[in-house]
Amino acid sequence: MRHTEHVESIKPLRLVVAINPTASFGKRKSVGPRAVEALRALGHEVTALEEANFALLLKRGRKAVAKKPDALLVVGGDGMVNLGTNLVAKTTVPLGIIPSGTGNDMARGLGIPFDDTDAAIASVVRGLGRPPRAIDAGSVAYVDDATGTAATRWFACVLAAGFDAIVNERANLMSWPKGPSRYTVALIIELLRLRAIKYKLTIDDKVIETTGALISVGNNVSLGGGMKVTPDALVDDGLADVLVVEALSRLAFLRVFPRVFTGTHLSDPRVTVYRGKHIRIESEDITAYADGERFAALPIDITMVPGVLHILDQR
Repeated sequence: MRHTEHVESIKPLRLVVAINPTASFGKRKSVGPRAVEALRALGHEVTALEEANFALLLKRGRKAVAKKPDALLVVGGDGMVNLGTNLVAKTTVPLGIIPSGTGNDMARGLGIPFDDTDAAIASVVRGLGRPPRAIDAGSVAYVDDATGTAATRWFACVLAAGFDAIVNERANLMSWPKGPSRYTVALIIELLRLRAIKYKLTIDDKVIETTGALISVGNNVSLGGGMKVTPDALVDDGLADVLVVEALSRLAFLRVFPRVFTGTHLSDPRVTVYRGKHIRIESEDITAYADGERFAALPIDITMVPGVLHILDQR
């Protein structure tokens, strides 16, 4: 099989495989078990983590990572990458990704096959035989909505704090359509409710007060299944690319938005990208999303931490 090529020199390893608890239907249902079976067939000691929800999976994952396995592999989309990032950031345990989610944007940006399960498993096997990559992650400080206490959480791909976050909130509430087109449908719905948002941004020592439509903070390139909001972002430069799109009319937004899929929107004069290590975003009635997951209401403080996340080199 394709995922057993060029693996003769890999010694048996202790691996933890965390499987998305929501991938219980359709073609995604078999991806986790197939990955576990393939890795065990290669002689690895595999602990499979399957729980009813993300909270239980996170709790069990912490215990598994504390035993310092040779790698933590996550099966799912960007939400599972976020879970894995929060489990292994600041540790020496590398994170591997077997994409089977809706957007798979972290995998896209890292050059990991995201639409072929056998190719994804093969890429993990290759990565296990190579030194891991050290990449950056963003530490987000916020006030927890439920407890009212200060909290922090990591993200690895892109944080959204404007129209993009509003669309993400809408998309997560939708059961149809499946796949990346869900984001497009959610965008059309929210476009009818488009409004200007007042922001105060602090990027390192620069303070920016603006009325905008969209703000994205990118460690990686895309969100929403290939929308290249920060096409020049690098995962290992110690900085975030902060995309700011000025408030636009619906018609103007419709003209700019399609260019996001090719990353050519940056040439529009109403679009600006800043780079920074410390970013504070302040606004009212906006909830930030990162790696496709709901984080917290603004304000939030982001600190980019260089080399804090070890990733299997699956390219």
